[in-house]
Amino acid sequence: MITAKIGKKIKLERNKRDLSQLELANKAGLDKNTIWKLETGQVSPTLDTLEKIAKALEIDFMTLIDVSKVDL
Repeated sequence: MITAKIGKKIKLERNKRDLSQLELANKAGLDKNTIWKLETGQVSPTLDTLEKIAKALEIDFMTLIDVSKVDL
C-alpha cells in the first residue's frame, strides 16, 4: 500500500513540474524503467532512490514521502 502511494506521489510531483518520466530519470540519474516501476507501484524505492528523485524534483525529501493525503 505504501509503495503504491509513494509511486503516486512521485507521479503527482513529476506532473506538477511538467516532466516526462524520461526527463525525471535523467535529472535523477536513474533509468526510465525505474521511474515507471516506482510510479506504478511495482517496486519499492530505496531511500537513496527517493533522495535522488526529491533532488531532481527540487523538493524536500520529507515532502516526497508525505503520502498522508494521497488517495489510491
